[in-house]
Parts: sequence; C-alpha cells; structure tokens
Amino acid sequence: MLNADQRAIIKATVPLLESGGEALTTHFYKMMLSEYPEVRPLFNQAHQASGDQPRALANGVLMYARHIDRLEQLGGLVGQIINKHVALQILPEHYPIVGSCLLRAIEEVLGKDIATPEVIAAWGAAYGQLADILIGAEEGLYKAKEEADGGWRGARDFRVVRREQESSEIVSFYFAPIDGKPVLKAEPGQYIGLQLFIDGAEQRRNYSLSALCDGEQYRISVKREAGGKVSNHLHDQLQVGDTLKLFPPSGDFTLAPGDKPLVLISGGVGITPTLAMLEAALKTERPVHFIHCARNGSVHAFRDWIDSLAAQHPQLQRFYCYAEDDGSRDANAVGLLTQDLLAEWLPRARDVDAYFLGPKGFMAAIRRHLKALGVPDAQSRYEFFGPAAALE
Repeated sequence: MLNADQRAIIKATVPLLESGGEALTTHFYKMMLSEYPEVRPLFNQAHQASGDQPRALANGVLMYARHIDRLEQLGGLVGQIINKHVALQILPEHYPIVGSCLLRAIEEVLGKDIATPEVIAAWGAAYGQLADILIGAEEGLYKAKEEADGGWRGARDFRVVRREQESSEIVSFYFAPIDGKPVLKAEPGQYIGLQLFIDGAEQRRNYSLSALCDGEQYRISVKREAGGKVSNHLHDQLQVGDTLKLFPPSGDFTLAPGDKPLVLISGGVGITPTLAMLEAALKTERPVHFIHCARNGSVHAFRDWIDSLAAQHPQLQRFYCYAEDDGSRDANAVGLLTQDLLAEWLPRARDVDAYFLGPKGFMAAIRRHLKALGVPDAQSRYEFFGPAAALE
C-alpha cells in the first residue's frame, strides 16, 4: 500500500510522463525483450516497431499516475488490460520481470538526479499495488473460465475443421477441440488467443470471433497483413487438419442487452466482431443498421451472407461504402463515410447503441460524426484490435 509521501511523489512525476513517457516505455520494452526472451511471445513485434505498444503503455502509466488517489476513475482501461492479459495468458510470474525493467527504465531514462531512491521506491510501491490488482482480477477470470461449462484454463488443443476464403485478403478458420468436448460459449464481440510456433519461435495473437459461438467450435477471420508474420503464416500454412493451441475467449467489448436500435459500423477487417453481434441481435426484434466500409468490392468479406440476412430479417438494414470503385460490386456510396452519409443511414432517432471498429483514423472520424449527430457518447462503443490509443 502506498503511503501519503509516495502518492505525492507519483503525482509529481506526471509532468515528466506527459513529456517523456514514450521515450521511457520504448527503452523499457527494448531492455525487457532483449534480456527476457521468455516474455517475447506475449508481445506483437509489429506493434513494437510501429511504436503503438510503447505509446499505449506510456498512456496507461500516465493515466495510473494521474489517478493514483482514485483508481476508479481509470474506468474501462483496467478491464481492457485484464481481458487482453487473460487472452494472452499473462501469469503472476511475468509481473516481477515487468516491474524490475520498468524501475530500471525510469532510473536510466530520467537519470539519478530525478529518479532518486525515494522516487524509485514510490514507483516500486505503485507498481506493486497495480500488479496486485491485476493479478487478483486476472485470477478471478481464469478461474471463472475454467469452471464454466465448456471452459478450461491455459492452452487447449484444437484442430482446423474448415477453411473459407471470404475475400481477396480475408480467410476464415473454424476450430474444434481435439478432445471432442464442448467449448466455452463466447459473448458476441469477444476474441480468442492463439498459440503457435513459426520457424521455431512461439507467437501469441488475439483474433476476434467472427461468428456466434455454438458451444462446439470457434471461427476467426484473418486479414493478410503486409509483413505480418502470423497472418501470413495462417494464410499460407494453416490447413484443414492442422492443430494448434487456443486460450479461452476473453474481452469486455461485448454486445450489451437492450432494445434500442443497434448500429454496427465497421471498416475493413473491423467487421469481424460485428458479425457475432449481428447474429445475436437478429435473434430479437431489435432494429439493426449495419454499415460497412471497405477499400473496394474485392476485399469486402461476408457481403453475400449479410445480404441474405437482410432478405430474411426486415429489421435489418445494411449499407456499404467503398473507398474506391473497382467495378466488382455495387455500393451504396463510393468514397469516405462522411457525416452526411452517416446521418442518412442512421435511424431517425439518435437514441441508439452504436458499436464501431476499424483502423484508428476511421474510428476517430466515426466517433466525431456520431457525437455531432447527437448519439449519446455513453452509447458509442469501440475497441482497438491492437494497443489502445486516444481517438483524438
């Protein structure tokens, strides 16, 4: 537990984190990943190279320092972190590694004149407090998933039972457990963790579940990313009959029950979690406006399936916007999804529940548009596929 002096020290370091937090976390990751190879599989190296992961950690550390007196003001950030950790199987033994490297990074980046023994002790206590919170909450989730019907703890062996090409750059994989027993039913919007080995090196990734879970198998739909080690391996190597290990479904970006009109807005492969949400919503009489933006018709996945659902369910309206017209499919609009277009496609009354996913720039624009059009901010929900960032 932090004492009053330590809390004061933590709050006094906020200006330093505001100006130099990213340099500190970049140094932290470089040090930790070079000295502790056992934790490398837990981190996506593409996010390291882009700076997204250090930037996200810097923001998280800053938010923690700012709210050290009232941690409840961190809101959903803690829940997001816990679910990401559980999906990747972050365990108590990983926390001392992170803590020691973080304290060293503070000392080496800020220098001993600023990072005095008192500052290091305060941050050591602050990290210990946060680690205890996360470890306790994560253990609660691990236990709940283990004890639930079809649940398990740790890795479980699955086999690829089906593979479908959904577009020119997206492939779906269906996984069934090798033991033939039921699987934990995931909430619409959740993701699952994969453990696989590529060129002898362990890799772990989270992928959204792109279909409502039936208790027997899971489906993910993966976009081939240029230079993506795991996505390219899955596209080129993973075939029906192959096996790999999965971790239980996780994630707190899930479809909340309600009877307000539902608006699902996606860009590119951001469509994947909205598919399970759409399936769940259509089991009710809830009106659904499904809006998808794609680069062009050739990369638009699941269009035929959504069109067939719209023909069967009068409460479903769907709209497609293509950034470019490649002549392969018709769209409701060509270009970017503007505020005027969104105003036309939203329900007339703005008291809706809106969920949106896609590239960061896309989500930032959608958030601005929804706010300008009168959708309550508390009813606009989004999630990042990678490290969290500010939608400014």
